[in-house]
Amino acid sequence: MRRTALHHVHQRLGASFTEFAGWEMPVRYGSDVAEHHAVRQSVGLFDLGHMGQIEVSGPEAAAFLDYALVGRLSAIAVGRAKYTMLCHTNGGVLDDLVVYRLEAQRFLVVANAANAPIVLAMLGEYSGGYAVTITALDRALLAVQGPDAVKIVGEHPELRYYGIEAERLAGKDVLLARTGYTGEDGFEIYCANEDAEAIWAWAAAAGAQPAGLACRDTLRLEAGMPLYGHELTVRTTPFHAGLGRIVALDKSDFVGAAALRAVVPDTELVGLVTRGRRSPRAGHAVLDAVTGAKVGEVTSGAPSPTLGHPIAMAYVATGTTAVVVDVRGTREDAEIVKLPFYKR
Repeated sequence: MRRTALHHVHQRLGASFTEFAGWEMPVRYGSDVAEHHAVRQSVGLFDLGHMGQIEVSGPEAAAFLDYALVGRLSAIAVGRAKYTMLCHTNGGVLDDLVVYRLEAQRFLVVANAANAPIVLAMLGEYSGGYAVTITALDRALLAVQGPDAVKIVGEHPELRYYGIEAERLAGKDVLLARTGYTGEDGFEIYCANEDAEAIWAWAAAAGAQPAGLACRDTLRLEAGMPLYGHELTVRTTPFHAGLGRIVALDKSDFVGAAALRAVVPDTELVGLVTRGRRSPRAGHAVLDAVTGAKVGEVTSGAPSPTLGHPIAMAYVATGTTAVVVDVRGTREDAEIVKLPFYKR
């Protein structure tokens, strides 16, 4: 398995590890619930070195990304970012991405770890005829997330949400972005692999608590953020996931345009709240509360540390209003609610 530049730091901290997308990653350092609360109430520190980083540069970089991705990347200003997706020609999602515009002709595409090779390959395939250079980067990524994140990283008043700028932190040159995947204020720090340990130590010494992938999943679930392989797959389009707003259908052409223009979703992504002791989990059936017929399936579910009861996301037939969830043979009453479950 692959290891990030911070692997030996996690070992020293006594982390429990898990395999994730071919990487050996820290899942928790002690209690994932305590790490969850640290991010919600103070500040947590994540190693995200497994995420894919791809640079797209050249005189036609903006036009190329407009063609390859569903959003209009040419419209974002230098120093800004955009959430977007790479789709199959059939409209299915191949990955959800954050794209930063670093310079007029230079972009940073950040992909999910499991999909990074696919994103790199598809960008290469779609780039024919465009004057662009596509480069996979080998670089560390740390995240400082939580209401006290600014106390660790500093004020940076020019750096707005979904912005990025060159900075120096802990005496190292970094790219500092104000993005995240936890529902909290926070920063993501892109740096050279050899600088990652110094930056981790600097943030930890200032009070950021190491946090693993387990709490990252409950944080993003509470925030209603989709996870590839759960809410997003090649079998779903952005419209099924309630993210049709990120598709620039008025572009003249882009990969998947014809299919996405024809989509009429027959399912929708909803939030579910249950009150039983056992939580709905991915794959559990969602049933009509009256007829008992299957009307959907849970995509993610867990006890919510912040809210104190189980929460889940599920795809259900459009227009469904009253459901129960089959939790390992027991029918749990469920309330359909708007996402997100938690908003700071």
